[in-house]
Amino acid sequence: MPNDLCFVLMPFGQKPDVSGKLVDFDAVYNDLIAPAIREAGLDPIRADEEMTGGLIHKPMYERLIFCKFAVADLTTANANVFYELGLRHAVRPWSTVLIFSKGGSQLPFDVAPLRAMPYTLNTEGRPADVETSKAALRKRLDEAREAAAKEPATDSPIFQLVDGWRSPDIDHAKTDIFRDQVNYSETQKKKLAVARGAKTADALHTAEAEMGDLGKVESGVTIDLFLSYRSVKAWDDMIRLADAMPKPLAATVMVREQLALALNRAGRGEEAETVLQDLLEHRGPSSETYGILGRVYKDRWEAAVKAGKTFPARGLLDKAIDAYLKGFEADWRDAYPGINTVTLMELKEPPDERRQKLIPVVTYAVGRKIAAGKPDYWDHATLLELAVLGKNEDDAGQALGDALANVREPWEPETTLRNIRLIREAREKRGEAVDFEKQVEEELAGAGK
Repeated sequence: MPNDLCFVLMPFGQKPDVSGKLVDFDAVYNDLIAPAIREAGLDPIRADEEMTGGLIHKPMYERLIFCKFAVADLTTANANVFYELGLRHAVRPWSTVLIFSKGGSQLPFDVAPLRAMPYTLNTEGRPADVETSKAALRKRLDEAREAAAKEPATDSPIFQLVDGWRSPDIDHAKTDIFRDQVNYSETQKKKLAVARGAKTADALHTAEAEMGDLGKVESGVTIDLFLSYRSVKAWDDMIRLADAMPKPLAATVMVREQLALALNRAGRGEEAETVLQDLLEHRGPSSETYGILGRVYKDRWEAAVKAGKTFPARGLLDKAIDAYLKGFEADWRDAYPGINTVTLMELKEPPDERRQKLIPVVTYAVGRKIAAGKPDYWDHATLLELAVLGKNEDDAGQALGDALANVREPWEPETTLRNIRLIREAREKRGEAVDFEKQVEEELAGAGK
């Protein structure tokens, strides 16, 4: 007989707590929560990351309702987590275990009286004293399981305080179907991982055909396919898939942003700009949205330069700088729009003096992200670009090595190569060329093959 499912409500990646300290929630899940759930004889199931950036979809509601047990991490007072917790408390009178990081959390007044388990973090934002915290969480889950088999104690404040409030009658047949859907989704994701390994769109086409009607496929699987097409630079397939998705999923911020990226790469920059401007109008400023919009203008600027259209090129370069700068101002922790801002300021004739004040801020932002743990390709590529801008060969060599060791997809070094080349060409025109820049370009060109 399969184990009961335990749904985990928590943020993804690295997020700041109320004190500003970065918490590595993936480490909290992998090192603390998931092992404790398994040791309690349950199967952990976490929300797909792509579901948290917009509307909560059918799979999310199903997980909130059908999972017999749940763990909610309230550390950052994350709005999505609290929304999901509210839904959970409305339909499940018991079996929801609350946790939070000690010292880094200030629970809102409405949930402060609830019984929640604290855990500790080390200086890197990862779980400290893991075995003790894991044992404590397992004990809470064991108590919830034992209570569920007898007369469970109500832990939902709604059921505690609202007389006559009743939970919906959840048919056991529906929970069995739900488990089958979860198992199916995991199987499909493994197939997509194999198809991605082939690094061809054809392998992904085969995997997509086996899925059948996308309207019946869990959102996480559809998004996995969508981003798998991105990994092989199948831009037209991304555009086609976005149009074929269920409308609520296609309307999420992440899908719209990635659709704009694909449209731009497919040479449909004006359509990409429309998608992004609509997002900004309805969702407000975002470092990611402005970052992609900056890339749209940057590509148009390059095209204008190649066509010899001097004056349109100047205007497009200014629009690209403005978009990237707004993205960096929307979130100073996101170095991506910041590095593009200072790079394009370097390319202006004459160079934009504002870059001198921005470069230390960008350097600090990426430095903090690396220090917090789990740096990726873009973090090291940003340091590489900053070293080139500062004409520092030693730092460039170190950052180049780190970047090449963390390449995941071929288009990543291609993007960095493009920026380094633009810097070198602009400096050559001004008589400021630096010899090591060409060597950096050669190394990046080899990594993209």
